[in-house]
Amino acid sequence: MTDTTTGIPSPDPTRMTAAAIADGIAAGEFTAVEVAEAHLARIDAVDEKVHAFLHVDRAGALAAARAVDERRAAGEPLGALAGVPLALKDIFTTEGVPTTVGSKILEGWIPPYDATLTKRLRDAGVVVLGKTNMDEFAMGSSTENSAYGPTGNPWDLTRIPGGSGGGSAAALASWQAPLAIGTDTGGSIRQPAAVTGTVGVKPTYGAVSRYGMVAFSSSLDQGGPCARTVLDAALLHEVIAGHDPLDSTSIDAPVPPVVEAARNGSVEGLRIGVVTEFRGDGYQAGVMRRFDESVELLADLGAEIVELSCPSFTKALAAYYLIAPSECSSNLARFDGLRYGLRVGDDGTRSAEQVTALTREAGFGPEVKRRVMLGTYALSSGYYDAYYGSAQKVRTLISRDFERAFGQVDVIVSPTTPTTAFPIGERADDPMAMYLADLCTIPSNLAGNSAMSLPCGLAPEDGLPVGLQIIAPAMADDRLYRVGAAVEAAFGARWGHPILEEAPAL
Repeated sequence: MTDTTTGIPSPDPTRMTAAAIADGIAAGEFTAVEVAEAHLARIDAVDEKVHAFLHVDRAGALAAARAVDERRAAGEPLGALAGVPLALKDIFTTEGVPTTVGSKILEGWIPPYDATLTKRLRDAGVVVLGKTNMDEFAMGSSTENSAYGPTGNPWDLTRIPGGSGGGSAAALASWQAPLAIGTDTGGSIRQPAAVTGTVGVKPTYGAVSRYGMVAFSSSLDQGGPCARTVLDAALLHEVIAGHDPLDSTSIDAPVPPVVEAARNGSVEGLRIGVVTEFRGDGYQAGVMRRFDESVELLADLGAEIVELSCPSFTKALAAYYLIAPSECSSNLARFDGLRYGLRVGDDGTRSAEQVTALTREAGFGPEVKRRVMLGTYALSSGYYDAYYGSAQKVRTLISRDFERAFGQVDVIVSPTTPTTAFPIGERADDPMAMYLADLCTIPSNLAGNSAMSLPCGLAPEDGLPVGLQIIAPAMADDRLYRVGAAVEAAFGARWGHPILEEAPAL
């Protein structure tokens, strides 16, 4: 049924889950075009305030939606998410649509091909609304490092939405899209999910293809699903995951049964670990209060809570900020002003080296330059073993701590972030304070295992969302969804509503 005044189907699809939208389209309750138009109208209404999107592909979205409607009219089978709108982080190449990675150095670049993830979305009938804002080259924890300005948190527009994928998380929390895609190098899916009251999943490293995803740190980067519910995230996970021969790091193994796990959530009989090192100084009191309540909830649901110690986790932050910058200094060497993207100073009087230097000076922002210089130093002759080599040894210790822990428990839980969303600008001049936002998320990236963040309440001191992190072994991603679905259902039963319903209207 469509409201003749607004043209928007009733009930409003912008307030529906992705699963419900797909069911409604398949049943003929509304068309994919109507759903796309409703979300585009929502973007028009609120994104000037939020700034979740860098580019809205209106024509492409409507064309994709029409194709779904035509397939349905012809009686063709539709995928589980056919016709559902999605916000795509601007780090995945999209044929014919700008891909900037939040940087001036790629401003206006239009890729000639789709990333594997983008292609899988299109093949599944998912309607890509546009590309979302992000910290430049995914380097940041607040989306303040975007060359195109910061994104606001829909709970409080003066606060950060997390990073680097703050645009994708903010699009979900402001009801501009029911699904989004992020990437997670040190927590860039989970941390934005935590501070916006949404769900974000970092799959096992290699479970989702990196082909066509602009590289930051190749041994850490991982694309993954973002949504407002655990089931929606599982449905999206199933679409984008799977082996890809175009990606040498892609795992050639079946996708774990994530959708089945999300539909049958239970923690009965599970052993759930609580790590001593994921608490202490720097953790906001309200965050720890909600986390402790979540642990009590898990125990009430039939889980066995096991206290663990993983000593190497205290070194994860230092190791990450040597490994990631080292890999970024190598990956970003391709942006030289000669092959594609921005070119500065090419007036016929300068050498190629001078043009490259001028282009990088103009095209890269302060955080990218900081990490490139740090990484180049760590890899330089005489310092490699002392810095990068030592960091890789710590990485091995972290993986061993996880192996020991998962010998005792099925999953580990922790706060996703030490604090709730901080004000925009508060940490802009203090990189170390900014880096601490990823204190709980980085170990999983270094080890390559899977992790999820989902809402577990609001911090009493500021009324902002708190995230619960669930960590599972590599290729046991279904455990995330099993536990996450149980927590989500129990939260709704105990407190009477999903957390996102409390998000302030824009």
